[in-house]
Amino acid sequence: MILAQEQAILNGKAEFERLAALVRQASDQGERIDLVESGVFEGVMRLGLELVKGFVAGHGTGDVGETFEHEGRTLRRLGRLHDRRYVSVFGEFQISRHVYGTRETQKLEVVPLDAWIGLPESEYSHLLQQWDQSFCVRNSYEQSRSSMEEILGLKQSVQALEHMNQQMAQSVAGFREQQPAPRKEEEGPLLVLTADCKGVPMRRESGDAAPQVRLKPGEKANKKRMAVVGAVYTIAPFVRTADEVVDEVMREEARKRRPEPKHKRVRAELTREIDGHEVNGKDLVFSSFKQQYEQRNADGSKATVCLMDGERALWNAKKTYFAGIVVICILDLFHMLERLWQAAHCFFPENSAEAKAFVTERLKRVLEGDVGRVIGGLRQMGTKRQLKGAKLKQLQTALKYLENNRDYMHYDQYLAAGYPIASGVAEGACRHLVKDRMELTGMRWGTEGAQAMLDVRAMYLGDDWNEFNEYRISKETQRLYPYRTAVQQRRRAAA
Repeated sequence: MILAQEQAILNGKAEFERLAALVRQASDQGERIDLVESGVFEGVMRLGLELVKGFVAGHGTGDVGETFEHEGRTLRRLGRLHDRRYVSVFGEFQISRHVYGTRETQKLEVVPLDAWIGLPESEYSHLLQQWDQSFCVRNSYEQSRSSMEEILGLKQSVQALEHMNQQMAQSVAGFREQQPAPRKEEEGPLLVLTADCKGVPMRRESGDAAPQVRLKPGEKANKKRMAVVGAVYTIAPFVRTADEVVDEVMREEARKRRPEPKHKRVRAELTREIDGHEVNGKDLVFSSFKQQYEQRNADGSKATVCLMDGERALWNAKKTYFAGIVVICILDLFHMLERLWQAAHCFFPENSAEAKAFVTERLKRVLEGDVGRVIGGLRQMGTKRQLKGAKLKQLQTALKYLENNRDYMHYDQYLAAGYPIASGVAEGACRHLVKDRMELTGMRWGTEGAQAMLDVRAMYLGDDWNEFNEYRISKETQRLYPYRTAVQQRRRAAA
C-alpha cells in the first residue's frame, strides 16, 4: 500500500522535473509561449493522473479481514481482486479491490475501498460528470463530447453523456425538496409566481404517422410537446405611472432603477408518466408553486402576485392550487399589448405612424384603468368602419382576448401598488431554459431525455449548480455505501 503510493508520487515528481526541464529549455531556445503552455498542460495532466493514482494506492485494496459483518450477516472476503475502470479528469486507470460477499457468482455486497474513497456508481469521476454536463446543458451531446476530448483528451461516447445526464437528473427532485427557504432578510416583500409554455421538438415514435411531403396551411413539420415553465421569486415594489410605462414600452427603453428578482427558482415540466400515471406538466409546476408559497410566505405577510399570459389552462391551474388564498392575478402587459397592435392593424397599415399613435393612446388608457371603454371603443370602430372578412375576424379575436382577461387588467391598481406587470422572467426562462438548448439545429427529443435535460439545465442556470452537485454526490455515496462508517471504523482499528 505505502510502496505503491510512494511509487506513484515518485512518478509524479519525475513528471514535475520533466515540466521544469521543458520550461528551462523553452526559455533557452526562445520558444513561443503558446507551445510552452500546451506542453505544460499535457505534463500537468500526466502529473495529476499519477497523484490521483497515488491517492488511491495509499488506501490499498480495501482488505479489512477475512470476514465483514453487514446487515446481520457475515460476508467473506472473496479470493481474487476485482478491477474497475475509473475515468478521472486527468485520464483513466484501473483500480484493484478486495470485495466481500457469499461467492464470486453472486452480488458483490461490500467493497471497502470504494466506500473509503467514495467512488461513484459510474466509472466516470464525479468531477468529470460535473464538467461534462456543464458542457452538455449548453451544447449538443456530440459537440460537448468533442470539446471535452479536445481539452482533456478523453474519449467519451454520446450515449455515455446522455446516460450521465439522465442519471444526474434523478437527483433534482430530491434537491429541490430539501432546499431551505431563503433567509427572510434576503427576500423582497412581493412573492411572484409566473408561468408560460414553450414547445420542445420531439422524436417521432414508432406508431406515429410519417410526416407529409406537403404540409397543409398552419401545419408544422416538427412534432412538439409543450413544456410548462414556472418561476418563483420575490421582489421589491416598483411604483410607476401610466406615462412612465408607456414611455418605457413604446420607446423600448429599460429602466435602470427597476428592482432585481431575488432567489429566483425556475423549472420546466413536460406532461409525462410518473409511477405508472400520466402527470400534467401544469400540475407539477403549480404544485411546486404551492410548496414555494408555503415555504416562503407561510405567514401571509407578502403580497402574492401571479403573472401570466391569457392561457386558460394556466389560470385554471392557479385556481385549483390556490383556492382560498388571496393572489393578485395580472395579465402580462406585453400579451395585452399584442392585442392592441392586432386591433390597430385592422384600421391602419403595419409599421405606420398612425398605428403606433393608435396603440400608444389606448395603452395609456388601459394603464389608467379605462379598460372597458377601450374595448367598447374598438368594437364601435369595427362597426363604423364596416370591417369584413379577415380584418373583422382579426378584430374579434383581439376583443375576445381582452374581454376574457379583463379581470386581470387592473393596471392602474397594480402600478400604484408597485406590482410587476410583465412576465419577462417566465418568457426569459422559456428562451434560456428551453429554446436555447432544446431547439438547437436538428434537435429531436424523447420525453425522458428531454425532461432530464430540462432538470439538469435548470440547476446549471440557477445559483445552485455547485450545491446541487454536492447534494447528489453525498446522496449517492450514502445509497451505495451504507456500510461506509463501519468500514472506516475497521480501518482505524487496524491502523
